[in-house]
Amino acid sequence: MTTVPPLLEVTVLHERDVPGAVAGGADRLHLVRHAGAVEDGPTSPEPATVSAVCRASEVPVFALLRLNASWTTTGGELTRLAGLGHDYLGAGAAGVSFGFLDTDLGIDTEVCAELARMLRGVPWTFHRGFDATLEPRRAWHDVAALPGLVGVRSAGSLRGMESGVDELLATAGADPDAARLLIAGGGLLAEHVPWLLRAGVRQFHLGRQTRPGATYRSYVDAGHVRSWRLLLDDAAERIP
Repeated sequence: MTTVPPLLEVTVLHERDVPGAVAGGADRLHLVRHAGAVEDGPTSPEPATVSAVCRASEVPVFALLRLNASWTTTGGELTRLAGLGHDYLGAGAAGVSFGFLDTDLGIDTEVCAELARMLRGVPWTFHRGFDATLEPRRAWHDVAALPGLVGVRSAGSLRGMESGVDELLATAGADPDAARLLIAGGGLLAEHVPWLLRAGVRQFHLGRQTRPGATYRSYVDAGHVRSWRLLLDDAAERIP
């Protein structure tokens, strides 16, 4: 039986990151505008950047829809986000990434479902804001019913995967729907990969790991991406 390779998603900031990501074996590009080193920094890129990245890319591009550093949004912002999403799609994006929490730090299913409806069935992923929820098990239940959702990026903890990998493994092992949706990312280490694959996880996200010096000041490097591509494929083939 042929093993379907795991999906590898790579963060890019501009078209200069595309050659390294694609040549290294990325299956999907996650396009953001990075505002700094902190985890809550990324926001929506300019439509012109989306257009340039899509023209340079041979793989699907998902662009981030996020206007501020919080995990919430307002009615006025929702209209702006939908318009921005349509601009991205018109520029060639295959999908988008977003995600909102309510005042109790639960999944704002109403807002997420409304934005998904406004984008007319476009595939989307829930970004790392998922890890800010107070009740992760309930959060997984809530996102499972959202229309168009194809992935949830999570490290199991806002502190990163070194702190949250055990939580991810427990969740994926107990809930096949969560395992199917989970995009393991946020400090992913090579040693995590076999365990996550055994738990049924098939999507992985890389950020700084693909760049020399592990800094967003450098461009995505094909060799760095390729080493992860080979690691994922080899580990997947070893899983019964």
